[in-house]
Amino acid sequence: MATDWLGSIVSINCGESLGVYQGRVSAVDQVSQTISLTRPFHNGVKCLVPEVTFRAGDITELKILEIPGPGDSRQCGDLQQMETGIPGVGCQVGPSQNGTGKVLKKPMSSSAPQNIPRRTDMKSQDIVISPQQQCSKSYMDRHMETLSQSKGFRRRHNSWSSSSRHPNQVTPKKSGLKNGQMKSKDDECFGDDIDEIPDTDFDFEGNLALFDKAAVFEEIETYERRSGTRSRGTPSEKPARYRHDENILESEPIVYRRIVVPQNPHKEFCTDSGLVVPSVSYELHKKLLSVAEKHGLTLERRLEMTGVCASQMALSLLGGPNRLNPKNVHQRPTVALLCGPHVKGAQGISCGRHLSNHDVHVILFLPNFVKMLESITNELNLFSKTQGQQVSSVKDLPDTPVDLVINCLDCHENAFLRDQPWYKAVVDWANQNRAPVLSIDPPISEMELGIDAKWSLALGLPLPLGERAGRVYLCDIGIPQKVFQEVGINYHSPFGCKFVIPLHST
Repeated sequence: MATDWLGSIVSINCGESLGVYQGRVSAVDQVSQTISLTRPFHNGVKCLVPEVTFRAGDITELKILEIPGPGDSRQCGDLQQMETGIPGVGCQVGPSQNGTGKVLKKPMSSSAPQNIPRRTDMKSQDIVISPQQQCSKSYMDRHMETLSQSKGFRRRHNSWSSSSRHPNQVTPKKSGLKNGQMKSKDDECFGDDIDEIPDTDFDFEGNLALFDKAAVFEEIETYERRSGTRSRGTPSEKPARYRHDENILESEPIVYRRIVVPQNPHKEFCTDSGLVVPSVSYELHKKLLSVAEKHGLTLERRLEMTGVCASQMALSLLGGPNRLNPKNVHQRPTVALLCGPHVKGAQGISCGRHLSNHDVHVILFLPNFVKMLESITNELNLFSKTQGQQVSSVKDLPDTPVDLVINCLDCHENAFLRDQPWYKAVVDWANQNRAPVLSIDPPISEMELGIDAKWSLALGLPLPLGERAGRVYLCDIGIPQKVFQEVGINYHSPFGCKFVIPLHST
């Protein structure tokens, strides 16, 4: 009866050393305890030899992938299925997870229709077999028992090979037949009769009409109103959006006009925060500096503060940290500093000293005079200790455009300097050079400026500057609040956390 199992497709696991073999059974020898496979596959790869033989001692696990039925001559399709490497299709002989019995699985093939049980009839992967296959399966079961005894296998009992009944008397659980005819492929696949599918389509519109959207939305709005949450919908009820620098806790309303001057200002500016900064006349500005100097804010302190603020603004205009860092030594910026023989020129020299200390190449222009102011002499003495370059002739200024021009030529009082040849020559050089211009403490708008500035830096409070002054910035030179009050100015600092702030025309 060993010939009844010839032609079955099996999978033999020989452990990690030999691997897994698949093929069709060509011979089973009970005496020598061997089994032979024809057209074998080793680990999914077709073997070069046409037939291999295994001993019972080498077999760890044996799975029957397909049992040939009466008159079944399929070979090519089954071997192609084996090449795909789909495990678990067929009968598995060996220990299961619970160690109680063997499970014979249904063979699958694409060449002929199969008897697939319905989903409602499947229980723990039970097999559906025909009565004609019971005798051959009983013999195979007895043969596997002989193989397992020779190797010491722990054999499991199969529910369909019990000794209490003859194989010919076994009644299958479900033959897969209905009224003597094969079920249709749809019923075999889905497990339900086709006549049970409703003829009418699902009415989506009818079911959607059962949902009263208006009532649901009204209920949501009522709940939100009662709970105090924001109502749905209206744009006027959108929550307020705050910037990262705005405080959401406001104890008092903001007063934007916090600086009041005794006389009606000719021009008003505003900061980025909206605070109003009025301009002052030159006479009031001169009086403010005089009172501050009387209280201890000397000219030297004011020059130092102006130089620091002006240099910080110039460093920002030159590129800030993107330009001035150790990795950009080859991009060292060049600044041309144009100064006159007055206090405004001393402020520019102080700015040039701080710029040179920050590794900026500074070229200072200052005309030669027989007698200089003491403030200029002191600032020049400090500037000479830096790497900055001082020139007194226009010919020594660079021919190529520089990165920035700082203008400190003009003075509020000495207007006769504009008629000097050196002044006109420097103004012509600055206008021909295409570099942007920064003016420090420029004069009022009534006075004609020789050089158009892109930026202007005012000290303390701005003067009524004209359009040629460019964009106006304001710097804090350290004047106390009571000094402002002494000259009749109601003052609250508009600088916040900065020492230099931009001003906008109102």
